[in-house]
Formats: sequence, C-alpha cells, structure tokens
Amino acid sequence: MGVFVFLPLVLPLTAWPIARLAEQHLHPRAATWLLTGVAGVLAVCSTLCLALLVVVGTAQLPGNPLPDAWSDPEVREAVPHDEIAGKTAIPALIAVLSACTRAAWRHHRVRRRAERALAGLPATQVAVLPDEMPYAYALPGTPDRVVVTTGMLAGLNAGERRALFAHERVHLARRHHRFLLTVQLAARANPFLRPLRTAVTYSAERWADEEAATHVGSRRTVALAIGKSALISRGAPIATLAGFATAGPVPRRVAALLGPAPAGRVWPPVFTTVGLAAWGAAAGTTVSALSSANSAVTLFLILHAATPM
Repeated sequence: MGVFVFLPLVLPLTAWPIARLAEQHLHPRAATWLLTGVAGVLAVCSTLCLALLVVVGTAQLPGNPLPDAWSDPEVREAVPHDEIAGKTAIPALIAVLSACTRAAWRHHRVRRRAERALAGLPATQVAVLPDEMPYAYALPGTPDRVVVTTGMLAGLNAGERRALFAHERVHLARRHHRFLLTVQLAARANPFLRPLRTAVTYSAERWADEEAATHVGSRRTVALAIGKSALISRGAPIATLAGFATAGPVPRRVAALLGPAPAGRVWPPVFTTVGLAAWGAAAGTTVSALSSANSAVTLFLILHAATPM
C-alpha cells in the first residue's frame, strides 16, 4: 500500500478552493451537486483507508481474533510506520463511526419528533403550528410538509408568505435534506471536509432562493422575506433539515437576490480560477478513489497470501 493509504486522509484539502469559489461562480444547483458529490466520495475513501490501517494495527494487538499470520513482518511492511499508524487508526476510526452514528441518529430523532408534533394536524402540504416562536422548515416524509408557525406568518405580508412557501417546497422537491445529511456525515468522517459542509448549506439555500424567486416572479420579494425572517426566526431544528432563514449567510443571500440571476453554468471554463479549482477538486477526488482502491486490493492480496490454507 505504501503512502497511498494515507493520501485519502489529506486529499480533501484539494477541495477547499472550489468550496470557496463555487458560491460565487457556479449556479447554486450545480454547486450543491458538485460539492456534495466530492464530499461524499472523499469521506468514503478516507474512512476506507482508516479501516485498512485498523486491520494492520489490530493484528498487532495481543489476543485479537484475527489470524496470527496477519501480523507477520511482510504484512506490516505494507504500511509505512505500521506500529504508530496502525494503532493510531483504531481510536480514529472509532471516533469517526461514533460521530457519524450520532449525527444520523440525531437527524432521525428530530424528524420523528417533528412528525409526532404534527400528528394532530390535517395531512396537508403546509402544517401551521400555533406557536408564537417564529420558524419555518421543510420536513420530508410521507407526505412531505412545510412546517411554519403562526409567529412566523404574522411577521410577513402576503407576498413574503408566498416566497416562504415556495422556498420550502423547493427544499422538499429537490430533496435538499439528503445533500445536507451527506455533507454533515462527510464532515464528521473527515474534519478537512468541513468547508464543503458550510458551502453546501449555503448553496442549497441559494438554490431554493432562486427557484422561489422564479415561482413568485420577484427576486426582491424573496430577498425581503429572507431578511425579515432572519430577524425573527430561530431557524430549523437541526442542520440537516432546510429552514427558510437563519443567522450567518443571510446578507449574502439577500445581496445575491438583489443582483442579477446566476448563469445556469454546470461546469466552469477550464482556464479560469473557478475552473482550475473545480478540476483540482475532481483530480483530488479521483486520486483519492484510486488510492483507496489500490490500498484495499493490495492489502487483500497480501493478507490472502499470508493466510495459511
């Protein structure tokens, strides 16, 4: 395996430039798809390589259930600094799996709790909760529903309410919760992927903003609705459920809506800053996938050869 087993752990750094530039130069839909795909592949590859290192490290521990031949010198030679790398990978992989499990369980628990809170309401596309606390978010399920409180509706006029409902329906129709959950898990699998999580959270909101503006017919109305909601709203109950307006990127979203609509470019020209960043991320993702595949196949062949028949 050599140093190839370590490459997927650091190759997420190649995606940092595109995470910063995508929101400025790509259509939000393209940015969301690109960054989520890159984050997902890089997270899987880094986790796989951690698991391969764990196999080598666990085989060296006394009393382990693995075949004794898996701790032979020729197996350990497949990993540089096997003594340190193998044993360090064990707690690292446990931490990764624990963090991802907690994130997925919290997402599931919050969704179930939200569904129980709507149990007594009619099964309509919009669920209005009698709550003075202003918030609104998209709740996927059967059926998909837009959850909004009377406190939120009271702070918006008729046009802004239409913008709110259009925005949340885009989140549901485009399944944005899947993108958000993917990058949340990816960021927990590899901390180097956190900038992509932040970028996808923003680009998914911008995607919904643009489609809502097309539906409402006024970019200014959507911008006003977002700005007013941000002043009073507490946002969605969890980061993996898309809300209407929360603190953070709201000024950038409003400024983008008050400007011209973004070009529907799927992939930027090569010889531009964003084009080079996109190709750099694509190359890093490809190398990560090839490195993890090479390491997995190599270790399999080594262990197969070392295992007595």
